Amino acid sequence: MKIIVINGPNLNLLGVREKSVYGEQPFENYLEQLRTDFPEIEVSFYQSNVEGELINKLHQVGFDYHGIILNAGGYTHTSVALSDAIAAIKTPVVEVHISNVYKREKYRHKSLISKNCVGVIAGFGFNSYNLALNYLIQQ
Repeated sequence: MKIIVINGPNLNLLGVREKSVYGEQPFENYLEQLRTDFPEIEVSFYQSNVEGELINKLHQVGFDYHGIILNAGGYTHTSVALSDAIAAIKTPVVEVHISNVYKREKYRHKSLISKNCVGVIAGFGFNSYNLALNYLIQQ
């Protein structure tokens, strides 16, 4: 089974930025733990701060992978193009967020991509990715 985690803008700074919101662990450390916890799953990873590159990656993997775990970062709330890209592919996408976006600024309460995702998981730290992966495995 092939699953890809796609992280959007500023998530390359996890472990450095806003530690009170995102924690102190770099995502790379967590990713290794995720791969260790799920050795039977091929877990790929992609991160970009560029909207078009995220769309290109969705197009590239959206017909061959078994699942996509997407943390679109700030593009969650602004990108019609990213939402359209998710709608255009066949691979199921789970929207994830490390923080509970509903405890944050009001503009974060609206997701433009949720309607094209199979589900949304938010507020459980890095465990949001585990929960998404467990869902995709069960499908």
